Amino acid sequence: MNHLTAGEYWNRNAEAWTRLARAGHDVLRDQLNTPAFLASLPPVAGLRGLDLGCGEGHNTRLVARRGASMTAVDIAEVFIRHAQSEETRAPLGISYRQASAVELPFPATEFDFATAFMSLMDIPELELVLAEAFRVLRPGGFLQFSILHPCFNPPHRHVCRDEERRPFALEVGDYFLDTKGRVHEWFFGDAAQAARERLPTFQIPRFHRPLNEWLNLLVATGFRLEHFAEPCPSEEAARIHHVLQDALVAAYFLHIRVRKPASG
Repeated sequence: MNHLTAGEYWNRNAEAWTRLARAGHDVLRDQLNTPAFLASLPPVAGLRGLDLGCGEGHNTRLVARRGASMTAVDIAEVFIRHAQSEETRAPLGISYRQASAVELPFPATEFDFATAFMSLMDIPELELVLAEAFRVLRPGGFLQFSILHPCFNPPHRHVCRDEERRPFALEVGDYFLDTKGRVHEWFFGDAAQAARERLPTFQIPRFHRPLNEWLNLLVATGFRLEHFAEPCPSEEAARIHHVLQDALVAAYFLHIRVRKPASG
């Protein structure tokens, strides 16, 4: 499977995904992952930013509201259509383009920084994506991205729960297995049963990589490792939003920031 085939899956997911996410069902994103990502994002006011795999544009808009001049790409035409519709409704100066992160349609050193919210893990040609991100960043620019934590979300993952359904441990396996785009069916855990009956489940190709592969590819591309984070919800947030409880047991997400050297 290549990036074009994977993109076809995401284009089919995009309509239902956008509807449910905008209705507030992506609780892990809204209550944990994105707030933690933005908390560690360096100041971007006045900078030119590129969002890789922007989806329906939710996170791109949040970065734009911090004063960045944002450009965003996604391979899925349906996602770009929804993102552009929201930009038309409430303009933030974001330029959206349908494009693959494997083949970015921008000149070298065009951007001061790049973000990728939960998108790089869905592209099989990761080394090409990182090379493209490196190419379009100016010297001294940074890339910050979030992914499923490879250590705690390998192909086999089972949450162990007590008699009251509270998580207390995590069972993981097949950590070194190359899933080669194996399609995983998934749905927002917070979505009501009526939505599950009305909308199709998401079909998501998985390209699991061990942590060493991520880090070695970043270093081989020429990036300098700068910052890591493993978001953990507060006990209070987990009481309010039960879907967050699993992230108290082990990190659900991994955030990485790397920087292109200023010279050399």
